[in-house]
Amino acid sequence: MALQDLLNKPLNLSPNAIRVLEKRYLKKDENGRVIETPQEMFLRVALNVASADKLYGKSEDEVEEIAREFYDVMANLEFLPNSPTLMNAGRELQQLSACFVLPIEDSIESIFEAVKYTALIHKSGGGTGFSFSRLRPKGDVVKSTKGISSGPVSFMMVFDGATEAIKQGGTRRGANMGILSVYHPDILEFITCKKDGNKLNNFNISVAVDSNFMEAVEKGLDYTLINPRTGKPAGVLNAKAVFDLIAEMAHLNGDPGIIFIDRINKDNPTPHLGDIESTNPCGEQPLLPYESCNLGSINLSKMVKDGNVDWEKLRKTVRIAVHFLDNVIDVNRYPLPQIEHMTKGNRKIGLGVMGWADMLIKLGIPYDSEKALEAAEAIMHFINEESKIASEMLAEERGVFPNYKGSIWDGVRKLRNATTTTIAPTGTISIIANCSSGIEPIFALCYVRNVLEGTKLVEVNSLFEEVAKKEGFYSKELMEKIALKGSIRDMPEIPERIRRIFVTALDVSGEWHVRMQAAFQKYTDNAVSKTVNLPNHATVEDVKKIFMLAWKLGCKGITIYRDGSRSQQVLERKETKAKRFEYIRPRKRPEKTFGVTYEIQTGCGSLYVTINEDENGLPFEIFARLGKAGGCASAQTEGLGRSASLILRCGIDPREIVKHFKGISCDRPCGVGPNKILSCPDAIGKALERYLREKALFKDEEKEKNEGQACGWIMANGACPECGSPLIRVEGCKKCLSNCGYSECD
Repeated sequence: MALQDLLNKPLNLSPNAIRVLEKRYLKKDENGRVIETPQEMFLRVALNVASADKLYGKSEDEVEEIAREFYDVMANLEFLPNSPTLMNAGRELQQLSACFVLPIEDSIESIFEAVKYTALIHKSGGGTGFSFSRLRPKGDVVKSTKGISSGPVSFMMVFDGATEAIKQGGTRRGANMGILSVYHPDILEFITCKKDGNKLNNFNISVAVDSNFMEAVEKGLDYTLINPRTGKPAGVLNAKAVFDLIAEMAHLNGDPGIIFIDRINKDNPTPHLGDIESTNPCGEQPLLPYESCNLGSINLSKMVKDGNVDWEKLRKTVRIAVHFLDNVIDVNRYPLPQIEHMTKGNRKIGLGVMGWADMLIKLGIPYDSEKALEAAEAIMHFINEESKIASEMLAEERGVFPNYKGSIWDGVRKLRNATTTTIAPTGTISIIANCSSGIEPIFALCYVRNVLEGTKLVEVNSLFEEVAKKEGFYSKELMEKIALKGSIRDMPEIPERIRRIFVTALDVSGEWHVRMQAAFQKYTDNAVSKTVNLPNHATVEDVKKIFMLAWKLGCKGITIYRDGSRSQQVLERKETKAKRFEYIRPRKRPEKTFGVTYEIQTGCGSLYVTINEDENGLPFEIFARLGKAGGCASAQTEGLGRSASLILRCGIDPREIVKHFKGISCDRPCGVGPNKILSCPDAIGKALERYLREKALFKDEEKEKNEGQACGWIMANGACPECGSPLIRVEGCKKCLSNCGYSECD
């Protein structure tokens, strides 16, 4: 079959995958119309990446065969490269890397040169990591001006502002990682710099610690701060107090995380080139200054056959993927010459996985079990070793990476790539592959999605639905019950063995999250991107235990997120930075809305309350009209409806309207008992409460407590602005649970 004939071969893509591809990956004309099919996209990428083999003497026929291999693993959803490669390969931009690290030295010239370089990288679609540890502390002397320094945090705001002004390549939003050494005199300011939630929102931040610090934490000892300008002591802090503050801030809103910088440098493959000081934005890729890395992930859910791991298929996929990623280094167009030089010198690649939770389900293994940890180590050990064999094969043909001499591989193993494995966030590529994200557990087996005209749809995990129907316990009512609870662990109507296998993130304790991360880290060259998701009721002590466990188990970094811990204002921020004292403006009214009208008897006569919904099936506006027109009461009632509409259109929780309208009394109440209406405002509040209850959008606080944490966990992050489904936090960013493609970080 000729390559062009592949375009007529149908692909097994889910509706969500097609939606994501059309929205973000496929070519569009100047009017925004899609002019490329998914088959054409995969072929575009395959041909472009395979063309690198021409540099190593391959014939046109051989390059075509390689392109076919690349096409097949992508089209079959067995392996996908990082988003920039899918978006840009074979197109004008041709920037294929996702992550970069830039150096920042202690001078104004270096700082603003880094700002300029950051802008160029974000414009090309990449994310950036920085260490601010070399900058002199706040209040330190500036000899050239006889002034004083404003410190690292103030300069981070400059980078944050530059990022805000640039949307990555038109399709990816800028993201940064900011790191500061725990020994820096400004460490306390850094730890608390995101406390109020209204600044540095384009940054993830992490504190760089080492084993000396962690041992001091265990013993409750003091430690010495070092001024990076002079290299001399600049104060003393208690290690446990600093560690506790890190945990308190992480508990508050997820930042900062921790990176174990000595452990990262212990595995630095090129120590002769310098120390690693920073990582990419999600923390899984430690890089030297001016270094970039190309990432890709194998879909493990496709590597199961007849209830067992298909090792031969996995081996073949690993070797094709390593070949693909090494080629990307050659066909990539780099945003800076320094980055091209360093990247081609080390030729780091990062092959990882996605669909891990799906694989475990197909293997019949619970996520939070010793057997799952053993499987994780076996899978990653195999991938890591096979990737090294593939890199050795490339080295025989193409030569070792240029900085090989003096590296940890010198005289040990001839490799084409300084590193080969990374567990990266899979973001939207896991949606395209229709599999679970990275190494994360499944987030929900069932959930309710509100659509137009008041219709409620129950979305069910495909693997769970298949088993439920096969085992004979599937019913619409049961799926709705699961959507409400969020977990099946305590549902006796479902067989015990099924309950044990279909574990959701709600069921997995923080300890098991860390243990799974550590299992994968054991056989990963770089690092592992994973969020330890905690329920809202988790304590600061829980966070401390997780941080300490991550250090003891050999993780290279750790990030936690306590569900619902970030303010709604920060979470909903999309296009503009949240500013203090900025007025909220209501959303525009769509041309067409649908709703429901309630007739309520009041002391002023019949009140008609109409509640209209937006495109996501959520309350958008309220009209209130008394049966008898005219008069003061009618005018006041209309005004209340308009006010309530403005509140809804500004994104305020409708339950707040219920709370503040219900119970208002006037001199003409109507009815008795539970049906008593105290006033027209009381009637509007009760009508809205009735509507919310009918839509399953309202719960009494006490009832919510009795129903457990599940529903609150799912909805605590708000609703997706594009489809109305719950938002979840995974792999360091927020994305839509329905996999419609909405994501805040990629």
